[in-house]
Amino acid sequence: MKILIVQQKMIGDVLTTSILFEAIKAKHPDAELHYVINSHTFPVVENNPFIDKFLFVTPEMEDSKIVFFRFLKSLKKERYDAVIDVYGKLSSALISLYSKATIKSAYFKKHTAFIYNHSIKRIKVPEHNASLAIENRMLLLQCLNIPFKLYQPKIYLSSEELELAKSYLESSKIDLSKPLFMISVLGSNPIKTYPAKYMAQILDNMAEATPNAQILFNYIPVQKEDAKAIFNLCKQQTQQHIFFNVFGKSLKEFLAITAHCKAVIGNEGGAINMAKSLQIPTFTIFSPYLNKQNWFGKSENENHVAVHLLERLSYNIADAKKQPLEYYLKFKPEFISPRLKTFLTTV
Repeated sequence: MKILIVQQKMIGDVLTTSILFEAIKAKHPDAELHYVINSHTFPVVENNPFIDKFLFVTPEMEDSKIVFFRFLKSLKKERYDAVIDVYGKLSSALISLYSKATIKSAYFKKHTAFIYNHSIKRIKVPEHNASLAIENRMLLLQCLNIPFKLYQPKIYLSSEELELAKSYLESSKIDLSKPLFMISVLGSNPIKTYPAKYMAQILDNMAEATPNAQILFNYIPVQKEDAKAIFNLCKQQTQQHIFFNVFGKSLKEFLAITAHCKAVIGNEGGAINMAKSLQIPTFTIFSPYLNKQNWFGKSENENHVAVHLLERLSYNIADAKKQPLEYYLKFKPEFISPRLKTFLTTV
């Protein structure tokens, strides 16, 4: 059996969808499994032992219909038996169509339903205490007679990558015998980012609670100014704990550095998902407009904690999405710091 799974775009989505490969291999160990992803997301699934081949959607393909069409034509030669379209957009629908697979599974959408013979309606409440991101993905495997089983995404780093990161940290005057924390100081966009002045207060409380803490900021070069603004809002004593210029210059470097951390703390997003996949404890601050169940399940063990404004105040999520800053300002640090302090004592 030869199966194609399609999940383009975001790093967290590509990583989460990787659980399907482990699930399929458990049921069909001889199946040949291919994965269509955007090329920039490759580091989070590289070396995954359950994936036999990667097919990359490159920036060139996205910019040129001709180049993308050549890619579509090449799929016919693969002779897939099944395609699992997790992405559910026009590009992935075309990939599914051109795959010529007998079995085609995707989430139900009126305008593309004719392409698939297995259209799945997403559930809105978890049935197995996992996150909806995991439970809904597993539903797509019903066409292969694979029942739900809880799988967690995993990232596979080489010993060389880990050793290089260790050397970099030590050369940056970080003492790995003391706790090292990665802070997801910025979300993927402003409405997923905890207010800067509040984040600074969280960091001040954290540094006070853990006097020997060493703190790294997760940011990319274009975000340096915003990250620096949070640094500047911290107390001078807290700033002494922060190694602001120590960060991964690439996604793979970030992963290897994170693997040496005691925990990852901060805004919900890719950094948190990657930390979980590295078996690193996490403390997640969810945006007030997001549904916590989408990315955090009751089955998560004590190593992972997530906080949401709905746990303190009653409101309509739709209203929060219209006015995210107004609701973020209600999510005061004093709602979060006590739980964070407890978390810090357990990791």
